Amino acid sequence: RGERSLATMAADYIGLGFHHILQGIDHLLFVVGLLLIVKSRTMLVKTVTAFTFAHSITLAIATLGYASVPIPPLNAAVALSILFLGPEIARSWRGETSLTIRFPWVVAFFFGLLHGFGFASGLTTTGMPRSELLPALLFFNVGVEVGQLAFVFTALALVRSFKVLEVRWPRWAELAPGYAVGSLGAYWTIQRVTIMLAA
Repeated sequence: RGERSLATMAADYIGLGFHHILQGIDHLLFVVGLLLIVKSRTMLVKTVTAFTFAHSITLAIATLGYASVPIPPLNAAVALSILFLGPEIARSWRGETSLTIRFPWVVAFFFGLLHGFGFASGLTTTGMPRSELLPALLFFNVGVEVGQLAFVFTALALVRSFKVLEVRWPRWAELAPGYAVGSLGAYWTIQRVTIMLAA
């Protein structure tokens, strides 16, 4: 195969990263959990930045071959990170506080390191040539960030639209996203731990 232009590589790997994050329901559910906890715009920026910085670090480390994590334990840990947010969301509803509620960016950074290894698996399995390693890492990460930001802005825009339109949701509908985070986190944790132990 001949050398590809930088523009072609950029389009391919940005698109790959964009689709990878949007198809990663577990990663997006973790982001939803953070959005349900964070109350201010300033804290939201800090939290999203911390998550981005953290998973960019481990994405680079794993892609460059400096470290790796077996997929079954990694998937179980990602599910556990979602389950962790469930009780924190409930605490925020009750007006209580915790380390996560006060400093969500710390939790976002810690678990972002785990999620970065998950993102790396989406890139390292593409069979990219060694000559494309660095641009692939850069552009794939850009695609992941663009997809993540698109998801966050869409979620915030929907919430804003509902407020402007003064939509009155029943109580169960308001609580549904938080329960979905906790319930799916628990289900995936049990499922993935079972798979890991059976392997």
